Amino acid sequence: MFDGIGFMELLLIGILGLVVLGPERLPVAVRSITGWIRAMKRMANSVKDELEQELKIEQLHSDLKKAENQGLKDLSPELQDSIDQLKEAAQSVNRPYKIEETPSASSSAPSESTPSEAPTAEVSANPDKSNR
Repeated sequence: MFDGIGFMELLLIGILGLVVLGPERLPVAVRSITGWIRAMKRMANSVKDELEQELKIEQLHSDLKKAENQGLKDLSPELQDSIDQLKEAAQSVNRPYKIEETPSASSSAPSESTPSEAPTAEVSANPDKSNR
């Protein structure tokens, strides 16, 4: 990663960082920079993996077209391997999921509850009779 950077350059960067940031903030800055570098490496690796997967899919498609053009007869071992991989993938997609049935364990009887009666409040309709 640091092909063009030698020990003296790293030492100079460390001293400049110490002078600019100070001894209290330098470790925090180094940790955050290493975190950024790790995140960039992870992102680059994921992009690389996706590209490799897409190239593999493209290769399988081209092999399938070659096999179709040859009529699926007298195929080279590479083409036959590609056809076998595609057949396995198609079978795994078409294969139904296994659903295991579990016996129902609902042996509890429904409980009956009696509704409780709420006490009724009597409201008097006596208006306030005050003389004005």
